[in-house]
Amino acid sequence: MSSRKGFGKFRSFLWPIYRDELCKFIPMLVIFFFVGLNYTLLRITKDALVVTAPESGAEALPFIKVWAIVPMAFLFTFIFTRVSNKVSREKVFYWMMSIFLAFFALFTFVLYPLQDVLHPHALADKIQSYLPIGCQGLVAMFRNWTFTAYYVMSEMWSTIIMTVLAWGFANEVTSANDAKRFYGLFGLAINLSTIAAGIAASSLGDHIYNPALLLGSDAWGQSVSFLNCLIIVSGVVCMACFRYIHKRQGGYNSEIYKAHHTENEIKMGMRKNFAYLAKSKYLICIAVIVVAYNIASNLIEVVWKDQVNQLYPNPSEFNAYMGNVVTIIGIVATVVSIFVGTVIRKLSWIKSALIPPVILISTGLAFFSFLLFRETHGLSYITALFGTTPLALGVFFGSMQNCFARVSKYTFFDATKELSFIPLSKESKLKGKAAIDGVGSRLGKSGGSLIHQGLLISFGTVALSTPIVGGLLFAVIAAWIVAVKSLGKQFNLLTSQHQTLTVPESSEEQTQGIHQPAVETAT
Repeated sequence: MSSRKGFGKFRSFLWPIYRDELCKFIPMLVIFFFVGLNYTLLRITKDALVVTAPESGAEALPFIKVWAIVPMAFLFTFIFTRVSNKVSREKVFYWMMSIFLAFFALFTFVLYPLQDVLHPHALADKIQSYLPIGCQGLVAMFRNWTFTAYYVMSEMWSTIIMTVLAWGFANEVTSANDAKRFYGLFGLAINLSTIAAGIAASSLGDHIYNPALLLGSDAWGQSVSFLNCLIIVSGVVCMACFRYIHKRQGGYNSEIYKAHHTENEIKMGMRKNFAYLAKSKYLICIAVIVVAYNIASNLIEVVWKDQVNQLYPNPSEFNAYMGNVVTIIGIVATVVSIFVGTVIRKLSWIKSALIPPVILISTGLAFFSFLLFRETHGLSYITALFGTTPLALGVFFGSMQNCFARVSKYTFFDATKELSFIPLSKESKLKGKAAIDGVGSRLGKSGGSLIHQGLLISFGTVALSTPIVGGLLFAVIAAWIVAVKSLGKQFNLLTSQHQTLTVPESSEEQTQGIHQPAVETAT
């Protein structure tokens, strides 16, 4: 590497890849593109299936996220662990990818075509007659169980395939210096795949039923089949590229992977995650930020999707609309990501980290204000001025909020969160990330869903619980802002004094701040 020439100004910005790296880099880039493509296609399709299903709606989402996704997350963790103990790291990728692709094939060719036979509508109606209306989402989860299974597998794709397998593989076969050049382009590939997935989903919304095709009995059924066939083909391409890397570039047999695994691997359980977080105010602040983001986004998401479902009850139209939203998110995120590094360098860490909560609270205020006061004279005048309906305008505000929130997450939130780990010692950095990624995200998503469940049982519908959701949203974002300011002060002190924060192992050594012996000067 030392004998290589440096890149020019524009080359270093746009394509900092050496010619001899292309045989390894291009297949990895393709993997990230198609893994990201499937992630977005699944995210769009799963919502369209569940929210527009018979006797269902956005009310089903909180119940699925708690009572289906959480147990399945533990099940997949168990399966992944057992498979990892039985076969090589390379074969783990094939095994796990095959499980997902086999399910999507089963859904496309068996479960979806036979949904009228497989879904227990009569039994679900009987169960619903004994339960309050607020449990309709729970019953819908059971009623449309094949769609619930699809939703769960789509969520697991994000966790298992994208995070654990794809990014895990990249982390283990890429050196730290190469990662600085590679990872930005990997992120760009994912952003571009988001645009491609959104265009594919929205274009299929105009699909007209073709009886000559063997797949699907109506236009939406054929669209679902097309999308899933694309997902299956994309997965096969990922496995082919993964195989090529191992046959030609070493993969898990490379010297970089062996160098990474000369270090002690860190394994932590849920109980140890909480115990480790409790030892450091610094890590607690990061965890609060992660939990707050996930709760806030979950609270808004259900209300917004309920509005979209009211405007577009037809699944094809719902899917097309969500595809358009995702396309806009991908385009804006791609453009903004180019300038994130410059903005963070010019602003302080605190100001950069405050951008996501400020965006959520401002766009959330517009969204909830319109939902709560759209029948007032002033807002009625606005809808008349634009020649639209209150519902359509409410969906617009919700979509705008979702776009800005997602873009801020993919850019400033992720960047500042990762930067906050830099002042930690090597061991604390690894353990802290394991604890926060293992606890924070899961706790935030489950917490938001549990809040919605309680409100649905109490109020009966998403619409009636909206005022409470709005109040809780602003309380969560307020806690997020307080955590950002607290963490920023600690981060600035550590970085300005070139210090490293080490979280002690024993309970006797727990510290309350960064001015303790656990802070070591970086050498």
